[in-house]
Amino acid sequence: MKINTDSHPTFTTQRAHAATATNTQSTSFSSALAAATAEAPGVKQADFTSMTRQDLFDWMNGQIRSGNMSLDESSAFLGMTMKVSVATGQPVDMATDSTRINFVEKARAGIEGALSRNDPDLAKRLQLALTNMQKHLGPTNGADTGAR
Repeated sequence: MKINTDSHPTFTTQRAHAATATNTQSTSFSSALAAATAEAPGVKQADFTSMTRQDLFDWMNGQIRSGNMSLDESSAFLGMTMKVSVATGQPVDMATDSTRINFVEKARAGIEGALSRNDPDLAKRLQLALTNMQKHLGPTNGADTGAR
């Protein structure tokens, strides 16, 4: 004996709700995916010659989230976001620090310092960070970003 559920209102309603829920979930997922893709930094242009530490930190996190940067690659960027107050010896909160920094020059100076201290590993990480910055540098500034 076969029971036909096509004509019974209980089963028809359940299937309709399930189809609606599936379509809603699919639409929600599609909307969320489209929003995430639109927000994903990908090859986001940035002006590393004039950014706050928070700007650099946010850009770096976006690159990590999108898969464009590994945690190892981010270590040099993370180091550049650190600041310690000379007066107090305490870290300066990057959320409240509006100082704009030329991170391209900061990386170059860091490379020179690392080489003078015979620290080739740090120099290599900073060179990779500099290369990554050059790749994502916004076209609006005409700064010379070539390695020296």
